[in-house]
Amino acid sequence: MIVIHHNPACGTSRNVLAFIRASGVEPEVIDYQKTGWTRPQLLALFAAADLTPRSALRTTKSPAEALGLLDPSVPDEALLDAMLDHPILVNRPIVCSPRGVRLCRPSEAVLDLLDPLPAGPLYKEDGQMVLNENGERLD
Repeated sequence: MIVIHHNPACGTSRNVLAFIRASGVEPEVIDYQKTGWTRPQLLALFAAADLTPRSALRTTKSPAEALGLLDPSVPDEALLDAMLDHPILVNRPIVCSPRGVRLCRPSEAVLDLLDPLPAGPLYKEDGQMVLNENGERLD
């Protein structure tokens, strides 16, 4: 089973979802902005993906700057509290698969979690080719 913590308004997240589906899998899609996060859930995802709250913080197109979270002296606990209050602060998409957990930025990062890979050619929304017609990665 594959789970994607997804934001449908995000192009990278939409690309990752499309790549997963192209591999023949229908993932469990969690719109984390609607469901929110729990502290244990975030801590488990971050540990599995080898992330810290700071490395998982979405700094653009989020309220991170307005909330004063960009200052490196802000402790991880404060970042986690803010992420619980403002789910958009967690960078996305985070994908969980039998092959591991990863923050899939850029979207090609999800290919390491897929077995089998989608058949090529495979393109991002913007037309950039990710897999050629032989299924070979271009990243």
